[in-house]
Amino acid sequence: MTISVLVVEDDFRVARVHVGFTHRVDGFAVAATARSAAEARRELAARPIDLVLLDVYLPDESGLDLLAELTVDAILLTAASDAATVRAAYARGALNYLVKPFTAEQLADRLSAYRHYRALVGTGPRTLTQAEVDRCWRVLHDGDRPAAPKGQSAVTVRLVSEALRRAGQPRTAADVADELGISRATAQRYLAALARDGVAEVRLRYGVTGRPEHQYHCIVDM
Repeated sequence: MTISVLVVEDDFRVARVHVGFTHRVDGFAVAATARSAAEARRELAARPIDLVLLDVYLPDESGLDLLAELTVDAILLTAASDAATVRAAYARGALNYLVKPFTAEQLADRLSAYRHYRALVGTGPRTLTQAEVDRCWRVLHDGDRPAAPKGQSAVTVRLVSEALRRAGQPRTAADVADELGISRATAQRYLAALARDGVAEVRLRYGVTGRPEHQYHCIVDM
């Protein structure tokens, strides 16, 4: 599934950067850009959009006013960092808030978390358990963490999680270690952390020797 994105940013140079950052993230495609709230409304009416990357400072009106009208998901990308604006953005439905200037990695972290959230919550009508609702929240804000846990590399966290996601089936620490060229102990440590964070689940498989083997799989429907 490709997530269709609308970038709403009045500065065309900044918009171009946001488009480039977004296209680097697996599973996302920028369908259109808009430099004003009015142009954004036209783009939303013209094509299916899954996610809006929205600035607050637009030439014709505040992005917060547009946000209140949206029937699709939105993440704020803005220089506005005052508490009142942040509160208003969340109150009007923003799923996340990223203050400019930010790096490609910071946006990628939030987009990847959003992709996992979308896959977990689904798009069709169904009832979620409380545990699933809690997991949706954790997964959605997985990219908000400023750094990997002590002793872990943010790069390795991403490599392990992406390897698990690509597999589409349960994988062991040995499988992931062989693919990434890391030790089995390292793979096991990172997989266990993903399970604790609600990104993956672990199951036990009993082999011919009777010794249980941990298998990890994504909890999201890829």
